[in-house]
Amino acid sequence: MSIQDTIRDQVSQHKVVLYMKGTPQFPQCGFSANAANILRACGVTDFFSVNVLADPEIRQGIKEFSNWPTIPQLYVNGQFIGGSDILTELYQKGELQKLLVA
Repeated sequence: MSIQDTIRDQVSQHKVVLYMKGTPQFPQCGFSANAANILRACGVTDFFSVNVLADPEIRQGIKEFSNWPTIPQLYVNGQFIGGSDILTELYQKGELQKLLVA
């Protein structure tokens, strides 16, 4: 199984997937911490997270999968939503909350 297949499986088998540096409990960068905190603020406490620092193949593979150069990356219902800045913007507009309950 290729790394792309692994990523495809992860985003299709879980409603909310966050690719981040570190873990939700111990984020390793401010952007990843922000993304995890926004999910919690939306009431999402049970989301699937992938620590890209633990697996260089995933770290590179997710960038190719989404065609997005930075981490964190959020997927909801198999769709790429965006990184930290986009999540912040969607959250402030109230749009992220709607995506997460759909």
